[in-house]
Amino acid sequence: MSLGYAEKLSFIEDVGQVGMTELFDSAHVLQEKIEQLAKLIQKSRHLVVFTGAGISTSCGIPDFRGPKGIWTLQREGKPLPEASLPFHRAMPSMTHMALVGLEKAGILKFVISQNVDGLHLRSGIPREKLAELHGNSFMETCPSCGVEYLRDFEVETIGLKETSRRCSGEKCGAKLRDTVLDWEDALPPKEMNLAEKHCRMGDVVLCLGTSLQITPACNLPLKSLRGGGKIVIVNLQKTPKDKKASLVIHGFVDKVIAGVMELLGMQIPPYIRIDLFQTILTQSLSSDKKFVNWTIRIASVHGVSAPLPFIKSVEVSFADNQNYKEAILNKQPFLLKRRTVRTETFEMFLKLEFSDGCGCLSTQIKIPFNFQASTESFKLDKIAMFEKMRDAAIQDSSCGQNAVVERRTVLVPKNEITVHAIVTNVKTFDYHLSNGDVKPRKEGMGGSETTRKRSEGRKRKSRS
Repeated sequence: MSLGYAEKLSFIEDVGQVGMTELFDSAHVLQEKIEQLAKLIQKSRHLVVFTGAGISTSCGIPDFRGPKGIWTLQREGKPLPEASLPFHRAMPSMTHMALVGLEKAGILKFVISQNVDGLHLRSGIPREKLAELHGNSFMETCPSCGVEYLRDFEVETIGLKETSRRCSGEKCGAKLRDTVLDWEDALPPKEMNLAEKHCRMGDVVLCLGTSLQITPACNLPLKSLRGGGKIVIVNLQKTPKDKKASLVIHGFVDKVIAGVMELLGMQIPPYIRIDLFQTILTQSLSSDKKFVNWTIRIASVHGVSAPLPFIKSVEVSFADNQNYKEAILNKQPFLLKRRTVRTETFEMFLKLEFSDGCGCLSTQIKIPFNFQASTESFKLDKIAMFEKMRDAAIQDSSCGQNAVVERRTVLVPKNEITVHAIVTNVKTFDYHLSNGDVKPRKEGMGGSETTRKRSEGRKRKSRS
């Protein structure tokens, strides 16, 4: 989990059993169990997956109760583990994306997660098929109208507190709240009710990377037993629910799930991350009406004062060789002012340098400028546009593709607001169980050799 999240939690002395010995099934036994699990999934009518921190350790996010987990090290008085990349840039693991493949095939019916890293949503699991019991560090919700806002930055608070933003609904405007629970907070009824419903319906409840210690969430899989359902646990440590399970697998989650997908003859879909930002072009005439005073502002789509964490700096260049560069620093939006003659038309080139964790170093976007430009607005089908960008990223084996997905204009004062989409990460998967090799095949493709080496350095084996 995010170390920031752990530090924000209220102090509690009893965090359950930590630092337990990790167990590993022998290669032969592990293969037999993977085959059993594949058959159970293949025959299932209502597969439910229940996930914990162990499915995200291969994403560079430390767990809590493992030998090097946050709670374990705290109890031993040792320094906390360091995340291998910024929390907001963590990418879904092989397991996350395999679950997306199972859902798209109609096999996986519902996911219940105790994680707050938001990776299930980012991976592509539909919101209506996901219960996030402990919240989402990147989600805000409106207590008035119930609208949810998924951010590209980590929300600053936990404990269901008010944040610094308001609902953008025309008839609302209420102050938003974070969704992450603190120790004393009750589980959200909506998420809990859906989780209970699907566990009762589940004929197979697959528990991945969870110690099954936190109540009442850990008791949810047991609800499948009344209807004759089976529980499968994949974890490197023993859990209190092992005796209730039909199958217990001690192995790396990624390796187990990769084996299941191979036996089912299914591909693990790639992960393509698309980020958004907006350019705001403001124009006004000088008092003598001979010149145009204009500004370009580059900001988050979540608001001009919201962080823009995936962009490190912006360089603006013009045909007259005038260049401007400014760091974003996740605080203030980029702002540039300029005066031109009224009849002048030209092109601006924005070079965006990406922050650590993005798969490529930079990209360039061309923006035409014309004071008499059309005032027509448009909004493209984002889903269709994103699919087109994903296909191009996979085909090119690179990231950095960008497209305009929305443009709107305001006449007084004259503003042109454009939303840009950029592919900032590409991650595909390859797995060969015959030689024990389970790893991402390509991560952050398309960057320089330095970028690829940096990406390789971040790869870590999954700890369940």
